[in-house]
Amino acid sequence: MRRGRDQRQQELQQLLLEQPLLTDEEIAARLRVSVATIRLDRLQLAIPEWRERVRQSIDEASVTVRALQVSELVGELLDLQLNRSGLSILESTAEMAFSHTQIIRSHVIYAMAESLALAIIDAEVALVGVASIRYRSPALAGERLVAKGDLIEDRGSSKIIHVRVSVQQREVFRGKFLLELIR
Repeated sequence: MRRGRDQRQQELQQLLLEQPLLTDEEIAARLRVSVATIRLDRLQLAIPEWRERVRQSIDEASVTVRALQVSELVGELLDLQLNRSGLSILESTAEMAFSHTQIIRSHVIYAMAESLALAIIDAEVALVGVASIRYRSPALAGERLVAKGDLIEDRGSSKIIHVRVSVQQREVFRGKFLLELIR
């Protein structure tokens, strides 16, 4: 059964509400239509292209990060709610990967997760006291990594942040960081 344009456009809007960082290609694959159809639907609905949606997310996330400089963050910060949660993306490159397998080096993924965890904390100085990490699946050069972090426990002078890094909907890394606040 074929769905109509109105239904498809509603599905497109709902999908972007839930996952605003999907590319036209990813949306087309999920809705089982052509990329050209998605672009036309976006134009009709006045939904900006992927790069503009990313820029808007970055502008909305312009909260002051205290525990590290924004330039020290591995990836681009898209959303940040201090002492609550954060979201960042990283466009991986061949330089981040092993040349013979194109698998992203583990320290790159760890650095992305650690820097997001530090950004979430509203403190001048914080250090990782303990990290419990698990690599779930390899990420390849050229893939977009999305890191989502959440404060799960506040112990006053230490905080526990849980970070998950995914490629599309596939989890590639998960980590729990005990951050010690230095006063």
